[in-house]
Amino acid sequence: MARKLKTYQTSLGFFDLAIAAPSMKAALEAWGADSNLFHQGAAKESHDLDVIAATMAKPGVVLKRPVGTDRPFSERAELPTDLGGGGPTRAARKSTGNKAKKPSSRPVDKAAERKAALAFEKEQKRRQLEQAKEETARQKDRERRQQAVDKARAALDKAAQEHAKRAAAIQAEVEALEKRSQAERARWDKEKERLEATLRRARG
Repeated sequence: MARKLKTYQTSLGFFDLAIAAPSMKAALEAWGADSNLFHQGAAKESHDLDVIAATMAKPGVVLKRPVGTDRPFSERAELPTDLGGGGPTRAARKSTGNKAKKPSSRPVDKAAERKAALAFEKEQKRRQLEQAKEETARQKDRERRQQAVDKARAALDKAAQEHAKRAAAIQAEVEALEKRSQAERARWDKEKERLEATLRRARG
């Protein structure tokens, strides 16, 4: 059964964010928050009728507006034009605070609530599917990179083995030449000794 949605609001960076979600946890997940903004006092349930209407029209979708303003929430919002004041103006904060305290006077529309809840679940499934596709793409990219690394490592290993084989063959040739050199030296020493003895005898 679809859960009843509530509108939650916070400020992250240069934007106010709002979403219609069934729970604070769902809102935090949609915002991509890595901490509990509600416990920190940085997020709250909104009672602003305009904000509620905007989020219920697009349940599960994170809506934005420039931080500290009372502009309508939308999926795409421009950066705030006045960033020199260090945050929302006192008037804007006061206006926002007043709106947050204003109780809802609209009648509860059960059919609309169910429709919004179903729309939220649909949006949540779409977002999860999109995240799954992105993770699949990242996994494929990791696999391609790993295959490239494995191929390069295999080529390096093969080249190293070929080098070791050639170096061993050269070393064997060097050792064989050294043996031949030693044998030739020994032969020449004997031959030289014999010829010198013959020369001495010839001289008398």
